[in-house]
Amino acid sequence: MSMTDIQSRVEAIAAQYDIPKEKFKRVEREGRIHDERLQTKAIGYLGDAWIRFRKDKSAVVAFCLILLLALFAVIIPIFSSYTVNFRDPYYRNILPRAGLFQNAGFWDGGKRLTQNEAGYQYLNAIGQETGKPAVMKVYDEFTDAQGQKHYKLRVDTYYQIGFVYQNLSESEYLALQAYQNETGIQVIYPLAKTHNKNAESYINGNDGANFWYLLQDEGRNTDGAAVLDENGNYIPNYITSSNPKAANYDSLRIEGDGENGVWYTYAFPQGRQGNYYKVRVDYEEYFNYQNHFYPSFLFGTNVHGQDIFTCLAIAARFSLLLAITVASINFVLGMIYGSIAGYYGGWVDMIMERISDILASVPFIVVATLFQLHLADKVGPVVSLLFAYILKGWVGTAATVRTQFYRFKGHEYVLAARTLGASDKRLIFKHIFPNSLGTIVTGAVMTIPGVIFSESMLSYLHIINLDTHRTLTSIGTMLSQGQAQLQTFPHEILFPAIFIAILEISFNLFGNGLRDALNPSLRGADS
Repeated sequence: MSMTDIQSRVEAIAAQYDIPKEKFKRVEREGRIHDERLQTKAIGYLGDAWIRFRKDKSAVVAFCLILLLALFAVIIPIFSSYTVNFRDPYYRNILPRAGLFQNAGFWDGGKRLTQNEAGYQYLNAIGQETGKPAVMKVYDEFTDAQGQKHYKLRVDTYYQIGFVYQNLSESEYLALQAYQNETGIQVIYPLAKTHNKNAESYINGNDGANFWYLLQDEGRNTDGAAVLDENGNYIPNYITSSNPKAANYDSLRIEGDGENGVWYTYAFPQGRQGNYYKVRVDYEEYFNYQNHFYPSFLFGTNVHGQDIFTCLAIAARFSLLLAITVASINFVLGMIYGSIAGYYGGWVDMIMERISDILASVPFIVVATLFQLHLADKVGPVVSLLFAYILKGWVGTAATVRTQFYRFKGHEYVLAARTLGASDKRLIFKHIFPNSLGTIVTGAVMTIPGVIFSESMLSYLHIINLDTHRTLTSIGTMLSQGQAQLQTFPHEILFPAIFIAILEISFNLFGNGLRDALNPSLRGADS
């Protein structure tokens, strides 16, 4: 067909369908018409899995939470001012305090108390002597049926400690005086003359060091009620001396000291040579003197006076390391054992399954208890617990792998590969194992929260005791310690419980998302 004929044909078609002639474009015969090459890169198995995983919002959020909890476990022990070894007998059962909420009425280290007149006077006197108000707020005053006056208060659990007696060596005593002179901070206060045998009803065993004021009958037969002057003020009741430098004291003095030639006594020599001194110190300032920071506990303290925030991070680090170690070892053992049993089948599978059935029939709690009774003294509670997990933990992974191998080893692509001469090793690791990877990895990941939960249960039931190691603690140990304080100090069990709850839920959601993402049958779906 000549070019003239082609042009005539085009004009006829254009006239018939009312198409402008310029819409037609001439194409040379030697040219080739083909689709354009795809500009995108091919997506591999892991890339496709990542795309599917990102679309599962709950799994992504759970993964972020797991990362945050892991970072908390790693970073906090490094930068915290406290360690798991820190135990303070006076700062026991202290409530949480955060600077942002200092004036908000919560998370400020305060607690509600109802006190009688003597108890209120005791707490109020601490603030008057130190300038740090132990009574944060008075909610109400009322009189009971016996005519006793009572107060509903909010009390600062940090300032409530007030003063304590300390026995210092001569060098420590002189160093503390030098610190006072250098900083201008009063730490040592005059010794109180009053001794009240009912002091334990108000304080945690500091021998009545806060009774610096005059008590009725000098506190011997009363509940600690104060004798007030005509203006309603406390009457100081310090030990006095005519010697201004008694007990080798030459440092800061409180207001009113030395009036009318009467000097307050700030220390008593102790010991046969008098080289130890009994002093009365403002404990918060003394704590700062010893540790170079003031006490503040974000999550409060437990019954041992340990910082719960730091202990929780160390406990989480231990639990995560233990769980990851157990999951990794059991993953390898279970994968090898289950692959052999599932691939070869027959008598090999039968023998191996009977061994697994015997191990699976023994309760884990029995194994862990026996190991703790007979092995913990030799290798330690942590190693014996690890042995118990390894002895039992791989059985479930092996059963999962075996099931997956039975599922896929008869498929056509495996038979085709075997026909082409593929070795057993290639069939297992190249054709069968990748198809089972989603289920197997998910099972291994879900082992981690299972180990953490079971360890917490064993510690909570006192089957294992990690508290004997002063450098170690676990979430279960913290839950066990907080149980006894549940009614009076619920914060001691609240924070570990919240942590393990978030961790368990996050791992479950993450495991579900990971299972779907690694499933080869879903490759390319919704991508």
